[in-house]
Amino acid sequence: MNESSWGAPPGAGRWGPPDQGPAAALRGAAPPAPAGPVHDAGDAAQTRPMPIVPDAGGHQDDDRDPRDIRDDRDHRDDRGAARLSGPLFRDEKPQEPMPTSFPGPPGPESPQDREKPQKKSAGRNLRAAIGVGVGLGVVIAASLFVYKPLFIGVIAIAVVVGLWELTSRLAERKDIRVPLVPLAIGGTAMVIAGYVRGAEGAWVAMSLTALAVLVWRMTDAPENYLRDVTAGIFAAFYVPFLATFVALMLAAEDDGPQRVLTFLLLTVVSDTGAYAVGWRFGKTKLAPRISPGKTREGLLGAVAFAMVAGALCMEFLIQEGAWWQGLLLGLAVAVSATLGDLGESMIKRDLGIKDMGTLLPGHGGIMDRLDSLLPTAPVVWLLFVIFVGAG
Repeated sequence: MNESSWGAPPGAGRWGPPDQGPAAALRGAAPPAPAGPVHDAGDAAQTRPMPIVPDAGGHQDDDRDPRDIRDDRDHRDDRGAARLSGPLFRDEKPQEPMPTSFPGPPGPESPQDREKPQKKSAGRNLRAAIGVGVGLGVVIAASLFVYKPLFIGVIAIAVVVGLWELTSRLAERKDIRVPLVPLAIGGTAMVIAGYVRGAEGAWVAMSLTALAVLVWRMTDAPENYLRDVTAGIFAAFYVPFLATFVALMLAAEDDGPQRVLTFLLLTVVSDTGAYAVGWRFGKTKLAPRISPGKTREGLLGAVAFAMVAGALCMEFLIQEGAWWQGLLLGLAVAVSATLGDLGESMIKRDLGIKDMGTLLPGHGGIMDRLDSLLPTAPVVWLLFVIFVGAG
């Protein structure tokens, strides 16, 4: 820093006697400058004197040997004696000490952290899911083997509730107004017609239900008519028509209940195998954009579990069935159940929801349980017809 930056007159800022050399004579008979910087009294009280720091050449008036001076300077530098230890100017704040550590991203895990086992989460309430599953199994078994028409009523109730969940979500998330009344009536008619009149009766009921949806929607405004009726016909096919194939299996006179039981067992076993193996060993995603939780390892588990269960069921439950037919049946069930689950996941992704409902604790809604059953029903019915006949 030079002296002119403070705005002092020439000669100010020097400590000691004023300059009386030849330069002063050349400037004229100027009065001697005061022996110190010229400031107001207030400034003088607040200003601290500039510390005198020896330059690189040592003391100007030192008569010692230059090597001794250099050694002495180095010794003082090592002790920090020549370092400034305070603010040089009155407007400066004392410099805060530098922190010894800086916050930052966490470092790599220690070997002890890596050795800690990572606990996997099942993703749902297993106790509630198992309890609800056992309760549904009891209701199905009791209605299936006690009085077959009673099981038709169970199918019809599941169809109506599933239609209500699906149409409600379509209205909430996409503002698609699907008429529920004709769907519920037509869906119940499909199930009953399939049990009483076979596949022909189911197709007739399906056609009449689609016509009813078209007519019912005409009572509302014409805006979005095509969108709403298209969604209504899709809902009629997706839920009640596919469920009709369960009624077709039940209609077999010789072993109808056993066929339905085999269909339900294989689907549940496939789902359980996929869940268990995928949760424990799953690493490679099966369809990450549709269902990130499903893995290829889980699919292999579903196939293995379903094939073993299929061989046992065809051998001991189905009349004139063979174990090798059960292997093929189990493979088909594992594939169709997985595709059905992915299909409903695609619908839920489009709607932006996780579950179709909350009616079944630990499972979601009725549609969240029918997702793998509905597409599997026609596959199992067709294979039963091929292997052992319509019954």
